[in-house]
Amino acid sequence: MTATTDFFTAFNGLNIMIVGDVMIDRYLSGNVNRISPEAPVPVVHLRDSQDRLGGAANVALNLKALGATPYLCSCIGSDDNATAFKKLLPEHDLLDRGLVKSKDRITTVKTRVLSNHQHLLRVDREDTHDLSPTDEAQYLANIREILDNKEIHLILFQDYNKGVLTYKVIRAIILEAIKRDIPTAVDPKFNNFWAYKHVTLFKPNLREIQQQLPFSIQPNMEDLKKATEHIKAKLGNHHTLITLSEKGLFYASAKGSAIIPTQARQIADVCGAGDTVISIVALGLALSLDMSVIANLANLAGGQVCEKVGVVPVDKVQLKLEYENLLQERIAANK
Repeated sequence: MTATTDFFTAFNGLNIMIVGDVMIDRYLSGNVNRISPEAPVPVVHLRDSQDRLGGAANVALNLKALGATPYLCSCIGSDDNATAFKKLLPEHDLLDRGLVKSKDRITTVKTRVLSNHQHLLRVDREDTHDLSPTDEAQYLANIREILDNKEIHLILFQDYNKGVLTYKVIRAIILEAIKRDIPTAVDPKFNNFWAYKHVTLFKPNLREIQQQLPFSIQPNMEDLKKATEHIKAKLGNHHTLITLSEKGLFYASAKGSAIIPTQARQIADVCGAGDTVISIVALGLALSLDMSVIANLANLAGGQVCEKVGVVPVDKVQLKLEYENLLQERIAANK
């Protein structure tokens, strides 16, 4: 097997279940030519409105763009935005069989106002309380039904603290994964950070571990290794990957650890980069790729989407080319 073509092709045969919070990313774009006489704020002459799949649904889009088949499992409201969300799914060849429609919550919408590709304002419409017992039971039933009828190669937890991934839901899904011998990858958030015991891979960002660990952490090898040891002692996970924003990412596994620095890029928007990183990580983990390969791929993919405005999925062709170039550069450097 070559280091590139074969595993990029192998992505096409993977079925990935994504569990977590979904949302609509709504973009209102227009021109600014004056300041409001009512307050010192810009007046936006609206030109365009666009809805995109966001949150865990953006992870599904990334997995789809990489060739895998995503099974999206989440909870939406019973409102007009839920209808808008579901209408977006078939446009991207995504199914709604894993969705629960709740009467107890609204569909999350993040509305961004832009002018000349610059963000002026964001307005969030959301509920963040935990799923009701009824919705929780239906959600787990949907997940088990998919697991019973489809060969799932990895379960990916995408947590935005909107209430879908309750403690009970997290523990129940992890137990199902262990019982069925399915690897798991987690992109955590603050509320249930330490609930993911016995997952295969844990992927926080630097800010999250700085908030959670009882000691100071800086983005250097000594501190990051110490953080990894603490995380593993509490969770029993096999691999840890920590994103470091502009400094790249850090990974640690039984075979070793390293910091992968970012490549020089023209950054337009960092929105959605974490979704892209965890998507690559999930596919690499499902194929049992070496963590050094996974980390380098994820680093390139996260950087790629930062070059584009708004939440967008990764470009598989571009990623493959960038990875091949990276390998060639390393071969040349070692001659």
